Amino acid sequence: MTNTAIIIAAYNASATLDRAVASALTQPEAAEVCIVDDKSTDATLAMAHAWATRDARVKVLAQPANAGPASARNAAIAATSAPWLAILDADDYLLPGRLAKLHAHSDEADFIADALVRTTEDAAPAPPNAPLSPAPLSFADFVLGDHGRRKGPLDLGFLKPLVRRAFIDAHGLRYKERMRLGEDYVFYAHALALGARFLLAQPAGYVSVERPGSLSKAHSEADLQRLRDCDEEIARLRPFSAAERRALVQHWNSVDCRLQWVRLIRAVKDRDLSAALKTFHTPQ
Repeated sequence: MTNTAIIIAAYNASATLDRAVASALTQPEAAEVCIVDDKSTDATLAMAHAWATRDARVKVLAQPANAGPASARNAAIAATSAPWLAILDADDYLLPGRLAKLHAHSDEADFIADALVRTTEDAAPAPPNAPLSPAPLSFADFVLGDHGRRKGPLDLGFLKPLVRRAFIDAHGLRYKERMRLGEDYVFYAHALALGARFLLAQPAGYVSVERPGSLSKAHSEADLQRLRDCDEEIARLRPFSAAERRALVQHWNSVDCRLQWVRLIRAVKDRDLSAALKTFHTPQ
């Protein structure tokens, strides 16, 4: 069953790209593997082209300028046609059988995700053996689960689910290209708000490799402000229940606290007392 396009946004990923692509191509469900080079300055693009010469399933796109993972993923969505999409970060990899385990339940879902297998570069995680028993993920639980505000898998905004193309096409849903932080969270929150059936299961084999200097840990003031303000945009999508509104407010406050901390540090460095005092405001 070759029905999935695996999308790999890559920026200066020459140290890990081969592993990621090889793991994608070992999935029998992989009809397409689309590598998008985000204007790398190392050998990433050349390595991607080398893969394309070896396997006809591999397609390579080269961004004209560095635009971030959201833009790269949108380009890959436009360049592929398989009915299911799977996101794979260039520094992560898939264990054998991961897509098959998720697809066993895909008839029930528009999005189906497994908890990440977190590891470090020098560790070799064992393949998960437990059978999956996916459970529905609600909008409120997802929003609170971003940054670990619910029990269970932490950082739900980092999940890498299978995505039904027909759902996102029907709703004109794509990644917010202005986002360089939290683009996954905003994409999934929009989908859930629009009625996506989102299932969450135990680990099935997405390996998230943690390393110093990860782009996901580099939070600028502008990044945080855009992420915070997206909650206000989401709140206008439809009428929400009281519990859903509370979840959005809590998430907004969580991101705002991080934003004000960055602003406070800048104000202290600038010896700007007025700017420092403005960071101490009452949350929503």
